[in-house]
Amino acid sequence: MIHLRRPATLHIDEGVWVPPAATLDEIDKRWDSMCASNPACFDGELLHVLGAQRNGCGGANVHLIPCSYRFFAVQNDAFDLGVRSLGAKGITSFHGQYLWGKRSGSVLHYQNMWELAPAGCVEPAVKPAVVIEKELQEETGLRLARPPKEIALVQDPIARTWELIYELQVTNNALGGNHEYTELTWRESGDAPIDRSPITDELLRLLDV
Repeated sequence: MIHLRRPATLHIDEGVWVPPAATLDEIDKRWDSMCASNPACFDGELLHVLGAQRNGCGGANVHLIPCSYRFFAVQNDAFDLGVRSLGAKGITSFHGQYLWGKRSGSVLHYQNMWELAPAGCVEPAVKPAVVIEKELQEETGLRLARPPKEIALVQDPIARTWELIYELQVTNNALGGNHEYTELTWRESGDAPIDRSPITDELLRLLDV
């Protein structure tokens, strides 16, 4: 975990990252199978993290290149293309309570597990702070009381992502929801749900406990 006193600096390379040609047929086969089992699959663009380092100024440098989502989605332990997606996660609070979401069974990773909500994938043309605000509104129905505050950069080796972590304060606690979460709930910092995703246990260190 890299604690941030200022927002990370994102360096996006030109071009598009593509895996070796020898693997493309297998990628297509795996992607077609995913789409057949889940028609909601959509092959957009994400940012593949080439590397991330502290910059000595209270921030971090993150080097990125655009990449097709399907190259990320088809990976597993036996078929790892090396794609590491950039994501954004929120630690949402309201009057001393934190927002938790139980992930649905249709998401790519951590199905039916609890996490601090919201979360989303960062696209090349959209700033991460804009992504997390949009995810907050779409996944929970909540609105920010002040701009997101970037507080950490964390690697998730299981989901194969790097996550920018944002502190979010909201205007009220009235919850909506969508297909990403089957449940949403507010909890005190010492009352985290069981069956949490492993990366969430790492993020608990950032709560006011």
